[in-house]
Amino acid sequence: MGAGLVTGCSGGLGLGFDDDKKRAARHAIMITPGDGEKDVATDARVEVTVPDGRLERVRVTRAEDARRTRVRGRITADGLGWRPAGVHPLAPAARYTVDAVALDGHGRRHARRTTFSTKVPEHRFVGYFVPENRSTVGAGMIVSFEFNRPVEDRAAVERAIRVRAEPAVEVAGHWFGKQRLDFRPREYWRPGTRVTVDIGLRDVSAAPGVYGVQDRTVRFTVGRRQVSRVDAAAHTMEVRRDGRLLARLPVTAGAPKTRTYNGKMVVTEMLEVTRMNSRTVGFGGEYDIPDVPHALRLTTSGTFLHGNYWASYGTFGEANVSHGCIGLRDVQGGSSRTPAGWFFDRSLVGDVVEVVNSRDRTVAPDNGLGGWNLGWADWKAGSALS
Repeated sequence: MGAGLVTGCSGGLGLGFDDDKKRAARHAIMITPGDGEKDVATDARVEVTVPDGRLERVRVTRAEDARRTRVRGRITADGLGWRPAGVHPLAPAARYTVDAVALDGHGRRHARRTTFSTKVPEHRFVGYFVPENRSTVGAGMIVSFEFNRPVEDRAAVERAIRVRAEPAVEVAGHWFGKQRLDFRPREYWRPGTRVTVDIGLRDVSAAPGVYGVQDRTVRFTVGRRQVSRVDAAAHTMEVRRDGRLLARLPVTAGAPKTRTYNGKMVVTEMLEVTRMNSRTVGFGGEYDIPDVPHALRLTTSGTFLHGNYWASYGTFGEANVSHGCIGLRDVQGGSSRTPAGWFFDRSLVGDVVEVVNSRDRTVAPDNGLGGWNLGWADWKAGSALS
C-alpha cells in the first residue's frame, strides 16, 4: 500500500487540480511514525498533526496476534493535533494503522492512512492475519497470513495453523513465496459458516534459530454471499446476493491505456473517504484527489471500486475513463442516495467483485486476495503439505 495515499486509479476527466492544491493535499496531515516504517521502538510516540485547519477524526488501531485494539487518544483543543491518552508505549511485534481526516485552512477535506510495525524480539517471527477476530465477512473471504520473516520450513508453519469450518468443508493452504500463506475452501464459503483459526505457532521453527510467538484461536462468521459482476465492455455492474439480482448499476472502468484487471477480486478494505494519488502506484502526476468517497479496496496494487464525483453524469454506463479502478456515480462528500453510497452501505469486507470483458490480463492470485482465480488443483498444489 502506498504511503497512506491508498490508491492510484481514478477517472481522468476534468480533475483540474493545480500544483498548489496537490502540494496542500500532500502536506495536509503529518503522521509519526512514518508510513511503512518497520522495527519501530516500543517507546516511540504516535502523533498526528495538521499545519492549519483542524483534525476531524483520528483512529489508531493495533493488530497484535490477530486481535485488533483501538489506541485511546484525543484531538487537542485547538484541533491541530492528536495525542495518545496518557503514557501509552507501543506493543512489540504489532502492526499499527492510523486513519485521519482533516479540514485544511481553506475548508478542503483530506484523508490519510498510514501503517507501521513495531520491533519483533530477536529470533522470533509473527504472522499478521486477516480477517479480524469476531468479524462478519463476505463469502469470498480468504484467510491470509503475512510473516515478518522468511519461512524456510513451510510445512511446519502450515501444519501449525488449522482452519476449521462449521458446517465442515475442506480448506487448503497455498504459499505465495516464503512470507505469505493463504487458506480457502474449494468454493466460496456457505453463508452462515462459522470459521475457527487455531494459530499454534509458539516455538515452531520457521528457519534455523527463528521461532514463533503466537498461540491463539480466532473466529469469524460468513454473512451473506454477495458477488458483483462488472462488465467492462458494457459499463455495467450486476450486484447479486445469494443468487438474487439486487441492482444493475452503470459504471466506468479503466481507460484503453490503463485498463481494469479481469478476474475475481475480494474487498479487503472499506473507506468512507480517502485520498488517491497517481504517484503512489507508478503513474506520473495525473491526479491527486484528497476526498474520494466510498472506496473499497480490491487489490494491493491499488485497484478500488469507489465513488466518482468529478466525471460527467453521462460517463457512467457509457465510457471507460479511469486509471484502472471501477467508478460509481457519487457526489463530493459522498451520499447514501448515490449508486456508490448504495453499494458501499450494502458491502462487507470479503465480498467478491468479478470483472469480465476487459482487455487486460487476469489479476494475479497474490494481488490482494485474488486466490479465487486459481483452480482447486492448482491451489492445493501450492500447499507445503500436499
